[in-house]
Amino acid sequence: MDLQTPLSQEVISSLRAGDSITLSGEVYTARDAAHQRMYEAVKAGQDPPFHYIGQIVFYAGPCPAPPGKPIGSVGPTTAGRMDAYSPKLIEAGLKIMIGKGNRSPKVVDAIIKHRGLYLIAVGGVAALLAKCITSSEIVAYDDLGAEAIRRLNIESMPLIVAIDSMGDKIFK
Repeated sequence: MDLQTPLSQEVISSLRAGDSITLSGEVYTARDAAHQRMYEAVKAGQDPPFHYIGQIVFYAGPCPAPPGKPIGSVGPTTAGRMDAYSPKLIEAGLKIMIGKGNRSPKVVDAIIKHRGLYLIAVGGVAALLAKCITSSEIVAYDDLGAEAIRRLNIESMPLIVAIDSMGDKIFK
């Protein structure tokens, strides 16, 4: 199934754990340090570093771009490292996350409550995933280097629905 961002609630609700999709459009990268900063901003009632309501965050820290390319290798980061921050960010409007690995029960509960999704990208294919990215721009936390938040435009990135909006998941 080929999907284009932003995803409507109708599309999100129609996807089921185990579905294979390709995704095109805009996504944002954010890893551990950026999640901690976003979490602290939300707790303090501050504006987020980018408008993430309804958005997709890809847990990735890309390598520097080689000459003539928009980005270097970019693979998914283990999502569990963001679990301490994710429920609060989902509550604040984050809709979809892309990473690898299972999620905590608190994250699954937040996904169900706020009708979101958790998608997984296959680990170990960072060079291949970089070919799906047509542009990359740092939008926040430049001081974090590879962990800065970037806005990516992607084309046909292969993903799997790992946890759907009803809480069904591919993990046992």
